[in-house]
Amino acid sequence: MKAARVTVADPSLQPVADVVAALAHPHPPLTTGLHLTLGDVTRAPMAAGVPISGGDECFRITTTPTATVCQARTHQGLFRAALHTSLYGPPKTETVEDGPRYAWRGLMLDTARHFWTVPELRRIIDLAAIHRLNVLHLHLTDNEGWRIQIPGLPRLTAGTPHYSTADYTELQRYAAQRHVVIVPEIDLPGHSAAALRAHPDLAVLPAPTGWNDQLPIPVALDPRDPGTRDFVSHVLTELCRLTDGPYVHFGADEAFGMDHTLYDQAVTLARAVIRAAGKEPLGWQESARAGLDPGDVAQWWVDPEMTDPSTELTALGLTGDLIATITDFFAPAADDLARIVAAGGRVLLSPQSHLYLDRPYAPAIVPEAQRERAAGLGFIYKPRTVRDIAGWDPGAYGLADENVAGVEAALWSETLRGFDDLTTMLLPRLATIARTAWTGRPVPWSEQRRHLAADGRLWEERGLTFLRSTEIDWT
Repeated sequence: MKAARVTVADPSLQPVADVVAALAHPHPPLTTGLHLTLGDVTRAPMAAGVPISGGDECFRITTTPTATVCQARTHQGLFRAALHTSLYGPPKTETVEDGPRYAWRGLMLDTARHFWTVPELRRIIDLAAIHRLNVLHLHLTDNEGWRIQIPGLPRLTAGTPHYSTADYTELQRYAAQRHVVIVPEIDLPGHSAAALRAHPDLAVLPAPTGWNDQLPIPVALDPRDPGTRDFVSHVLTELCRLTDGPYVHFGADEAFGMDHTLYDQAVTLARAVIRAAGKEPLGWQESARAGLDPGDVAQWWVDPEMTDPSTELTALGLTGDLIATITDFFAPAADDLARIVAAGGRVLLSPQSHLYLDRPYAPAIVPEAQRERAAGLGFIYKPRTVRDIAGWDPGAYGLADENVAGVEAALWSETLRGFDDLTTMLLPRLATIARTAWTGRPVPWSEQRRHLAADGRLWEERGLTFLRSTEIDWT
């Protein structure tokens, strides 16, 4: 049967049609016409959170026997409607109006512990677009590596895999065509070993009580030192200059043993530099302890559920004073959510209990053919099933719309050896999280299973390895 062509009501919409066609390939095309047009959408819900991509994503899809018409107020809304229709088919009812519950729907990917090539990141951007995510947060620096070129500081990336400024510009362009915003992260003042290897003259603080070589996490940068402050200012200013999107992430997690006053100084410096460079600052939840202005975003990850630092640290082989130091550091986390709300901030939901995708799969759901691969993947967290992750409810925290930024899954790369490992840990769980972020609630499991089976066929067409959980009928 001859495939129908995509038509547009205005030539300005042709780039949308072209990118949709590229992303839909090699999926079999629709056999009826697909027409794209700008126009009002009256009944679609308004998204809660921070509209990081800047556009209204609501749309209307109208189906007739001969054509499917996608209508939206913006190119972004048309893109969402046309791509979803091209991949999953037109809706069963004659007219559907839809839009996302959360305006920020993201994936954080750790490029520091395992370097992902530009072509690999393009495939992840495509995957994000297919599942209606609109943010790719790149964790660019950590103890293990510094992955972004900073003009004027060549030692940071000398002789190591990294993204040149040209690579970064091209990735942002590629993502923007797919209505995905890149959020870069420089993780300071802790997690700074890569910076210290390149610049050993940077000032650091004394190691905390009980610290030793059991855990190779370095001490934090000292924000009182003029040279270190200049380094931080230069790095963040240059990254802001290179970044197209509105947000730059300054990290600020796990600054173990750092004096509260000095930590506040480090966070205050990072926020001030980013704002002076014309961007909005964003930090991990610990940064809220240094205070927040109304509307500031903090990324919340240490939720009480399934968090047992003592057991997890013992499993890493740590002992004594070191466990006590780290446990004490995490103790204030129980109050961070309330702290963010009380300050009028916005919470970017990334709870490790459900949205940290370096969590191992429950062995019972791993098919025999994938057991060897799965056994080597994942951090020391308690394993969970796909159904567990799909059951996560972003509304369970009682947050008002004005206190929510959005939803972001996270994948750290400590145990990943290559791209197949990456996609195995992402899929199928990322698809369930993306669906929840779009609808605002967990989809019933019976319905979710049907969706995942259809998703699996798309992943197979694109040569993506995924965990074929025994919970789902993939045939």
